[in-house]
Amino acid sequence: MTDVPTSVQSAADLARRIPKAELHIHIEGSLEPELIFALAQRNGVALTYSSVEALRAAYAFSDLQSFLDIYYAGASVLLHEADFFDMAWAYLQRAHADNVVHTEIFFDPQTHTARGVPMASVILGLKRACDRAQAELGLSSHLILCFLRHLSEEDAFATLEAAIPLREHFIGVGLDSSELGHPPEKFARVFARCRELGLHTVAHAGEEGPPEYIWQALDVLKAERIDHGVRCLEDAALVARLATSRIPLTVCPLSNLKLCVVSSLADHPMKRLLDAGLCATVNSDDPAYFGGYLNENFLQTVHALCLSAADVVQLARNSFEASFVSAERRAEMIRILEQTIVPHQS
Repeated sequence: MTDVPTSVQSAADLARRIPKAELHIHIEGSLEPELIFALAQRNGVALTYSSVEALRAAYAFSDLQSFLDIYYAGASVLLHEADFFDMAWAYLQRAHADNVVHTEIFFDPQTHTARGVPMASVILGLKRACDRAQAELGLSSHLILCFLRHLSEEDAFATLEAAIPLREHFIGVGLDSSELGHPPEKFARVFARCRELGLHTVAHAGEEGPPEYIWQALDVLKAERIDHGVRCLEDAALVARLATSRIPLTVCPLSNLKLCVVSSLADHPMKRLLDAGLCATVNSDDPAYFGGYLNENFLQTVHALCLSAADVVQLARNSFEASFVSAERRAEMIRILEQTIVPHQS
């Protein structure tokens, strides 16, 4: 067994303990098998799996679509406001344990409203958990409503209209689900409406889809952040634009590995993204399905790519820079980060 270089182990230890923000987390993707079974029993939902172990064993994905099939099946147990609260509260406690001080949580209302779940049950359950995390853990959070891109733009418009009465509880919109064959430009009009409403805009692009999807997300949707974006390195002009504009990329290393975007973490482009001057961040995406929450993504990436302590600090700083918080909150988070790394640097 090869010894881990002291510098790499030091960087990993630093990654574990420093404060950080998580900006790419699908709350439905934090639904652990144990909670799926507990909610199924509470709500009288029949599952096709006989046990927690059988369900977890099914988490073998060959691509994005094979993951989404089981992801939507797992979400079927979410029926009531209390279910959404329990799911979000479980994630927020895990995030706090990983020294996450701010998180911006994606949720997919269409996954639930299509089953007859009221929009208010989804949003109010999530918001109640966020409020509790702020009060009890000092963990701040925002909610971002995502449109499912495999559905129509008309469906997205209907979802937006249903959510507008609850507008005070979410700060932005995103675009997720099956990327291939569903370019960002498909949702140009609904994103324009969201910008009129003062909502922040983000979009998944350049994970399985080509760099052209990133261009569309920027130019057509006016996305302020690109979720994933790892294929930007295939287009030098795009890399230059992202670097100059400091457009953040919310990168999810273990997700990229699990969905075969990369063949191994040693091949992951995170270090190249940093070296190109991009505002890359580390996130967990769907941690219950992809094998790790935020710290696990940091630790495995540090070891696989031999990232330095400076790289780790830059990734944490990028996460604060990329977040949709007030200038005061951002300065506070950066101050906490700097106070944390002082012993390491001395």
